[in-house]
Amino acid sequence: MAIGSGLGAQLGISAESTYGTFVAPAKFIEFTKESLALKKTTAQSAGIAAGRLLALSSRRVLTRQEVQGSIDLEIVNKSMGVLLQALMGTTVTPVQQVATTAYLQTHTLADTFGKSLTIQKGVPLTTGVVTDKTFLGCKVTSAEFACEVGGMLTGSFEFDGKTCDEAQTLATAAYPSMSPFHFSQMAVKTGTYSSETARDGVRKVSVKIERPQATERFYAGQAGLKKEPISNDQVKITGSLETDYIDTILDDLHTSDGATSLVWEFVGPIIASTYAETFRITLPAVKFDEGPPVVDGFDVIRPTFNFTALYDGTNPVKIEYMSTDVTL
Repeated sequence: MAIGSGLGAQLGISAESTYGTFVAPAKFIEFTKESLALKKTTAQSAGIAAGRLLALSSRRVLTRQEVQGSIDLEIVNKSMGVLLQALMGTTVTPVQQVATTAYLQTHTLADTFGKSLTIQKGVPLTTGVVTDKTFLGCKVTSAEFACEVGGMLTGSFEFDGKTCDEAQTLATAAYPSMSPFHFSQMAVKTGTYSSETARDGVRKVSVKIERPQATERFYAGQAGLKKEPISNDQVKITGSLETDYIDTILDDLHTSDGATSLVWEFVGPIIASTYAETFRITLPAVKFDEGPPVVDGFDVIRPTFNFTALYDGTNPVKIEYMSTDVTL
């Protein structure tokens, strides 16, 4: 029996081969909170019958259902590939680095059609019995990564899903030994793409990637369930850099509206040879929307530069992830 509280909860995920078709969980992720839930739409018959004062229970119908919610977690050195692939869209195979145990995943920005997840949630009753809620056809609609002084690198993933299946068998959770990426491993670089230099004074970073999709694809003949969402707008990537006012480099870019490549990376312990555990986001062209420094007291000047990432015409936005994961 599990512990009869959130301490006994679990989340397992797998990439689906077909949208909305169950795949048994292959990875179990550690999370800090989640809000995945079935959302249903009902209709109640309102027919008039002589003397009837209350609508009939038998005349209420379930007309559609879907899944919405989010998962918040710490970004760790293993098992992140399935989520990153669902966010970014590229089909990724980890590449072994020479003959070492280090494998590099490179997730470049692409359409996410065909990239859906089965997410199985185990929710404990107070008795210790863990109930199963298996969410099918889960598509990532946005993800936000953040890290600040003294903190962990965190991620928050938003999902839109097809339905909830409570008839599956709850998988037995198993977790590899994992370590979180954190502030002391963090570096921020700006400049010419592939020749960026380290920025000093950065205290906090956030990057949000939004994947707009047509999530209202409810059609006749689908039993009230949606068909797979389709991208219906350009990807939106925004973020912020909270800094001490050490130099005017970012301030000058804000003034001129000039573009710079931005690399945000976390480099952990060596896996083998020269290959280290790594999480890296590369945005080849960002422009700063606001953040000129202001003086609001005696303390160190601390501007926050908000930015938008754009396409530089050549180089893709990418997330690189170095781990010992042989497969996603």
